[in-house]
Amino acid sequence: MREDTLVCSIQREIGMDRSKKPMTKMMAALAAIIFMIGSMVLFFDKPLKAQAAGRSVAIDSCLISGTDVVCHIKTGSVPASDDGKFYIYADEVYLDGTAGEIVASVKAGTSVSVSFPLNYNTADSNLSRKFLVAVKRNGQMYQVSDEHYITNPEVLAALTSPRMNVGIKGILPEIEKIANGDLQELGIQQVVYNMHLDDICSGASVPGAIPFEYNGQTYYFDGEMVKNYDGAVRTFNSYGMQVTMVILNGGKGTYSQDLVHPSARDGVCEGYALNIADAAGTNYLKAIGAFLGQRYSGRFEYGQVDNWIIGNEVNARTSWWYSNSTSLDYNVNNYVKAFRIIYNEMKSMNANVRIYNSIDQEWNRKSNPGSFLAKEYLDQFNYYMIREGNIDWSLSFHPYNSPLYDPYAWNGPEAWVKESISSPYITMQNIDILIDYMHQKQFLNPAGEVRSISLAEIGYTSDFGTDAQEASIAYGYLKAASIPDIDAFILFRHTDDAHEMESHLALGLCDLSGNKKPAYEIYKNLGTSNEASAKERASQIIGMDIDQMIRENIVWTRPGTGVVQ
Repeated sequence: MREDTLVCSIQREIGMDRSKKPMTKMMAALAAIIFMIGSMVLFFDKPLKAQAAGRSVAIDSCLISGTDVVCHIKTGSVPASDDGKFYIYADEVYLDGTAGEIVASVKAGTSVSVSFPLNYNTADSNLSRKFLVAVKRNGQMYQVSDEHYITNPEVLAALTSPRMNVGIKGILPEIEKIANGDLQELGIQQVVYNMHLDDICSGASVPGAIPFEYNGQTYYFDGEMVKNYDGAVRTFNSYGMQVTMVILNGGKGTYSQDLVHPSARDGVCEGYALNIADAAGTNYLKAIGAFLGQRYSGRFEYGQVDNWIIGNEVNARTSWWYSNSTSLDYNVNNYVKAFRIIYNEMKSMNANVRIYNSIDQEWNRKSNPGSFLAKEYLDQFNYYMIREGNIDWSLSFHPYNSPLYDPYAWNGPEAWVKESISSPYITMQNIDILIDYMHQKQFLNPAGEVRSISLAEIGYTSDFGTDAQEASIAYGYLKAASIPDIDAFILFRHTDDAHEMESHLALGLCDLSGNKKPAYEIYKNLGTSNEASAKERASQIIGMDIDQMIRENIVWTRPGTGVVQ
């Protein structure tokens, strides 16, 4: 979660340090010149990405068929060439244009198919590479299509397990309370758990390291840490609970430095962009996806993870997915590449896993100028997914109140919560805006269906009264349960956090002493035969029948920007 009060210290951001005096005009001019020079260096230091305009050839599909990849190519007009051939290049994600390997050629035509070996689990594996079409002119190769990825990795999956879909009611559990009976008493059906890659990556010399041979190399994972995750996942599964794992890149591990993107190595943040800029990071990421997809497929004794979220609130650039580039396209493009690698590697192990991106509630307004708007990030993410091969990606969304410490889920500030696509924030009050948005044709999955939408992190404070927290949790859960497209409602947190409470964020169902708040009881009753009592209590606090409010989509707002009086 990104708190408004927690802004990452970025050493190279100009003018972002509010503890210092305002810049003079001369200082501002000098800063502008430095920024321009830095931007030029940043721009020319990276391969130029050709744009789609003018590319007359389209790769319609790249699909695994047996041990081969079959690409179908279409064009309205065959481009001129020296030899009348199309050449198919397989590029690693950090390469652009005709820098990769030619894997096939075929006589050019308006509609042709070409195949080449998949080379699965070898040094020449094409599973997570991108493909493009080129022609030869005057002895030089020219790219004439956009890139396209394999979109059916699940056909390889030999470890597919039935999903543990039991309901939407979830929580981020406290490690110390996993075995104390709270989760069962609360009727929890889903848990979300964080996995830091810098915790699980290891080296050959580390005692107990787990070797994993993949694509012709051997990688190592920390045996002690991995077994801790095994134990947690197995325990949740034994309780009949579905597991969602969030993959985080903390950048602190000795053996995980290759996983930090070069553009992120100057930051001091909670989370860093994954490295898809070179062979070391890319190959490591492939192995991680395959290792985790295999180990937690449910076909071994390690447990089953049904859902994987890649990063946390990745539009919050300076907090959770740091890169020193302020370009939306650059950041999204890099994220998409990492997402595709993990997606293809995991789905090739277990066809039923779902892979989620993660954005926050700041739909059309930034509380932190270093972030990207959630809507623009989602739009750009989907653009690349459609352009480079549609896959069944899923959406993780965090519909917190705005501001975060606002205690009233059913009555938000009119300045921030609006019933329109231009709303500054999307909270549980106007979550239907997001749902309708995801129903648009361009956002549907390859089967033409609405994607899985997980509200994988949401919480309400008790700092301004426990009754407000009770009613907010009831309102949020019941509204989520009323929308068929929502597959998870996961509360953050189980127990209050002292640091968050400094910002009025007492989000737990239990206080710092472990005492259960009234919200604990109301959440326990929701989704059970005792739900009527929870509804009655919430209706009493709100001053209106909560079923009617949700059924008729009644949206109350109050004047101002949410300062609690």
